[in-house]
Amino acid sequence: MKLETRAVHAGRHIDSATGAVTPPIHLSTTFERSPDGEYPLGYSYSREGNPNRRALEECLADLDGGKEALAFSSGLAVTTALVQGLQPGDHILAPDDAYYGLRRVVGGLFERWPIEASYVDITDLDAVAAALRPNTRLIWVETPSNPLMKIADLAAIASLARAAGPHVMTICDGTFATPVLQRPLEFGIDLVTHSTTKYIGGHSDVIGGALITLHPNYLFERARLAQTYGGGVPSPFDCWLTLRGIGTLPYRVRAQAENALRVARFLQRHPAVEAVHYPGLEEHPGHQVAARQMAAFGGMLSFQVRGGRETAMAAAARCRLFIRATSLGGTHSLIEHRASVEGPGTKVPQNLLRLSTGLEHADDLIEDLEQALAGVERP
Repeated sequence: MKLETRAVHAGRHIDSATGAVTPPIHLSTTFERSPDGEYPLGYSYSREGNPNRRALEECLADLDGGKEALAFSSGLAVTTALVQGLQPGDHILAPDDAYYGLRRVVGGLFERWPIEASYVDITDLDAVAAALRPNTRLIWVETPSNPLMKIADLAAIASLARAAGPHVMTICDGTFATPVLQRPLEFGIDLVTHSTTKYIGGHSDVIGGALITLHPNYLFERARLAQTYGGGVPSPFDCWLTLRGIGTLPYRVRAQAENALRVARFLQRHPAVEAVHYPGLEEHPGHQVAARQMAAFGGMLSFQVRGGRETAMAAAARCRLFIRATSLGGTHSLIEHRASVEGPGTKVPQNLLRLSTGLEHADDLIEDLEQALAGVERP
């Protein structure tokens, strides 16, 4: 079946008790044992398993083409479970512009573990190969990256990992692309993670994360233990909301990608804009790789305003449709000054603004940016 059909049907079943088409929400925390002490229906305690979570996990595994999925209470809960699954002294290879939450988990939360980490330009395959160590256990990939929209060659990185040995696994953060636009497992990546808070939930009303595996492996099983005994599980209602959002995922993401491309082309021509970061533009250094491994180029982009931090902040403040808020992937368009979100130590340019294009009409979004940029001094 096509992706649109699977997004509507995967993980869902007609309720046998009532015939309900929409899955009911199972709020019970505990489930009855049979007379012999077993759990014949497969559920014992909701932290360990719940019908709504199972439905969501089945759907997510299906969409990404994986063997199995785990749903977590947030995207960072997935990251924490994976890092915790490594041994002290293990080495992670990650992008130099990785999501700042990864750095804080590795260098903050697990500072006493400790986990070794190298951050390299993930688009430079020679740099990736040179950074591999005997104790490297995980290559972490983001593509497109946040917020500079760098593109990693998934097949090439998977090949490097296989050549390094079976002890080196790969994971791709697919949050920006979603399974609609990119399926990393098809390129040989071992694991995919999503912040389902973003495009997959799609309505800025539920927090969640997911981990999908291509094959059985120790990191996935350790993440399962962290999910069960660490307790980072989503509530039944969170799972229900996320699954509901997935039904429209293919159509939302394609519309947002179309809007983003139009906005990027407008910004590219604007005299108050210094640079635009969007892989759908032919001039983007990763355009050819993105065109090969993505169905479209996504709803996220960033641009640099001519001037410094204050100029960029002022331009964002003049927006009327773009809402100044963190997060992405919802129906509303958002704008944020990313460096101030990440705080001290960020490598994000101070004049950079990140956009999450929503489902408004592209003409209205462009008009809003036009008036917001009108106050920027032009060359």
